[in-house]
Amino acid sequence: MRVQLPLINTVHGRSALTCRFRCGDACFHPAPNTSSNPYVGDVIATALSRRSMMRAAAVVTVAAAAGTAGSVVTAPSAAAAAQQPTAKPRPHGKAARGLRFTPVAPNTADTVTVPAGYSQNVVVRWGEPILRGAPAFDPDRQTAAAQAGQFGYNNDFLALLPLPGERGRQVLVANHEYTDEVLMFRGYDATAPTREQVEIAWAAHGLSAVVVEENKKNGALTVVPRHHLNRRVTATSEFRLTGPAAGSDLLKTSADPTGRKVLGTLNNCSGGTTPWGTTLHGEENFNQYFANAGRATDKRYGIGTGASERKWERFDKRFDVAQEPNEVHRFGYVVELDPYDPSSAPRKHTALGRFKHEGATVRLTRDGRPVVYSGDDERFDYFYKFVGSKRMRHGSGRAVREHNLSLLDEGTLYVARLTGDSPALEIDGTGKLPADGEFDGGGEWIPLVTATAKGAASHVEGMTADEVCVFTRLAGDKVGATKMDRPEDIEPNPHSGKVYVALTNNTNRGVGTNAPADEANPRNANKHGHILELTERWNRADSTKFAWTLFLVAGDPEDPATYFAGFPKDAVSPISCPDNVAFDPHGNLWISTDGNQLGSHDGLFGVATKGERRGELKQFLTVPTGAETCGPLVQDRRVLVAVQHPGEISGATVEQPASTWPDGPGKIVRPAVVAVWRKDGSDIGV
Repeated sequence: MRVQLPLINTVHGRSALTCRFRCGDACFHPAPNTSSNPYVGDVIATALSRRSMMRAAAVVTVAAAAGTAGSVVTAPSAAAAAQQPTAKPRPHGKAARGLRFTPVAPNTADTVTVPAGYSQNVVVRWGEPILRGAPAFDPDRQTAAAQAGQFGYNNDFLALLPLPGERGRQVLVANHEYTDEVLMFRGYDATAPTREQVEIAWAAHGLSAVVVEENKKNGALTVVPRHHLNRRVTATSEFRLTGPAAGSDLLKTSADPTGRKVLGTLNNCSGGTTPWGTTLHGEENFNQYFANAGRATDKRYGIGTGASERKWERFDKRFDVAQEPNEVHRFGYVVELDPYDPSSAPRKHTALGRFKHEGATVRLTRDGRPVVYSGDDERFDYFYKFVGSKRMRHGSGRAVREHNLSLLDEGTLYVARLTGDSPALEIDGTGKLPADGEFDGGGEWIPLVTATAKGAASHVEGMTADEVCVFTRLAGDKVGATKMDRPEDIEPNPHSGKVYVALTNNTNRGVGTNAPADEANPRNANKHGHILELTERWNRADSTKFAWTLFLVAGDPEDPATYFAGFPKDAVSPISCPDNVAFDPHGNLWISTDGNQLGSHDGLFGVATKGERRGELKQFLTVPTGAETCGPLVQDRRVLVAVQHPGEISGATVEQPASTWPDGPGKIVRPAVVAVWRKDGSDIGV
């Protein structure tokens, strides 16, 4: 029996406070994409696929007799519900290797809840000193100088890198996406922030690199303070612009007439780890930090015409578009950090395009060239792929390192266009199955720009290469890319090569004059989200064609609209709003959620991607009140998550907190990184 939990104060799956500080209330504004691109449903209306015609007559018999994966739309009518195929029989025996744990029940506990037989520890909290000379955290005596040497706020993406020569130690790299000033400062006045508060917030953004050490008696991780590799990168650190748009007139400002040097990185959400030992970080909702915009290009990126939420433009003119029109063009990129060289300037790669990057994940082609996948986290926006033209080199010498750090500056950037296998009239959002019995189709990668050592060429009519790199959303509009339901994390499975796209939600789908459900985004008013499984042609990362199918359609398993790769729905955990994804050593997909609409706190889930257990989804943990599950990172014997924005509930303040995590009553609520391990020291889920 499933317990119905009360809904927390949320708007579109997030607290109103989250909407305010993370993305500038994006859901309350019209979607920036007003292009006339055809939706998937419109494209496929022109013809029946040969596959549909061949299978239409057989599908009713197959669905009735054995059942196939296919019922993945919302609000089914009684007639449509009757057409739902029967799930495959529940397999006997154990769960998939890596997922053999007792699922955590949905709950609203103000703590991190883990399975029976598992332990946890807080690895590092906001404000803990990591650099030499940084003071201990004192919430009532914060300074910008102190914060610049302390772990930043609202940890998101996590990476753990090896540390040769230092047994039991690794380098932990974390993003710090944004700041919740009302939860950081006593008596915070949003209408009149002080310079000190603003400068503390600048220092709390960015990235942290910190060496951590494993406890030999258990799986706990602790910080090694003052290690020479420990580093903070903030909103005022120096970055290099690289790639085809570096030096462009579009990127030049009064402070940087070269167009090649930027101060800071903002709103780093998810990211990725490269095969050459660096980390990638996606600048996402950068638009909210800028004020007084007015150009059409600014509107396409959701940049406001009035004051910003944090009022940073009062203290630095670069955040005022009216005074510095090009500064905003210098954010919205994929950032690359070399964690092994604390003196190096991080890079912003213009070849990977400018949009709201949720993250950036890498696989190599068969001949060793990098391929980077990235989603644009916006309603009705696109997902992208970059295929590099230079091969990765092996080794640790300086020349090898410099070569590999340039791999993401030359190659071709593509955007995805998806087509379905069914006519548009069969995809009506009511739950009626298409004639071929499943939601799937094909697609192609449309080239936007190609960069070489000698220059760059645009593939988009009417746009220069510089313009494509800086106004990538507009380039996607022009070539007819497919509008998706908030494409967030995109990760290739290192075991199979299949690529998984987390589509968090889109409550505007099919509402009013907005686009209705289509085969790749099959639910109107999609508040729970879904996950798409993409297979590159011949499983080649550099292919320009792919096939896709819906792997998981989130929501309450008792809702006939949900789908778990055909696995029996009475044997899975409920899930809502998939966000970041990762893979364990066994090839299982792990999913963190953001904005759970089922009344429970957000959590981390594992799901089998192959074999007879494919689609078996189990909840591994939940996070505290108001928090989001970020990270995540799954190793043989340890799971790490970033508990982001705990206590972020509308009306909460330092004086009236909504959470007491992680340090209990009377202590300020602090975002933190948590490690989880088995008490008996064995591998996770085996």
